[in-house]
Amino acid sequence: MSSAAPRNVLVTGGSRGLGLGIARKLAGDGFRVIAVARRPTEELDAATREHGDALKFWPFDLGDLAGIGDLVSAIRKEFGPLYGLVNNAAIGTSGVLASMRVPDIESTVRLNTVSPLVLTKYVVRGMMADGAKSAGGRIVNLSSIVSTTGFSGLAVYGATKAAMVGFTKSLAREVGPLGITVNAVAPGFIDTAMTEGLDDAQRDQVVRRSPLKRLAEIEDVAEAVAFLMSDAARNITGTVLTVDAGGTA
Repeated sequence: MSSAAPRNVLVTGGSRGLGLGIARKLAGDGFRVIAVARRPTEELDAATREHGDALKFWPFDLGDLAGIGDLVSAIRKEFGPLYGLVNNAAIGTSGVLASMRVPDIESTVRLNTVSPLVLTKYVVRGMMADGAKSAGGRIVNLSSIVSTTGFSGLAVYGATKAAMVGFTKSLAREVGPLGITVNAVAPGFIDTAMTEGLDDAQRDQVVRRSPLKRLAEIEDVAEAVAFLMSDAARNITGTVLTVDAGGTA
């Protein structure tokens, strides 16, 4: 990257799985990544040692909606202006809707939808104050192919991921004049903790549906996010990039 100072990118749910994969990729591309999660993991500790100042951990529970504004302020005070935000943190609560506990529905919607909306509000506010138009801010929201295809037992999860697509498209129009792009990445089923609930038969069915006869991998999704975060994607906004080995083709 040509800029002398690293561009700061906040990645939620960055301590493991897909979030950590995204954080590692962006750090390797020259960004300074602030990985936000409730607690660190051994994998994240190893990644921070590997990437040094390019990858930092910041502990925070995104279920604490009232504290999100202070979180963004503290990160900006510590590292400077935020160039990008990756809304990745989510829980994949599964189960038939008719028997799902109301508190589980509420917590899923809170973390998967309300938290990223509130976090983005404060990040965008900071971008506006920092003059994002000259730098070109980036927001990438993680959705899912389930938002459009549906999947039995994932009605609540699918609803939250569909909400992220609507959020992406409307916010892209709202902040585009400020030079900020807003896009979504919709992964298919990949090998992370989010898909541990799939049994062998369900996994085989997903693979059979794919023209490429395989599942997408964390690295594939991380590459997509990195592209949307890059200067090469400066004229791409309000779109959804699907990464599913062709399963929804």
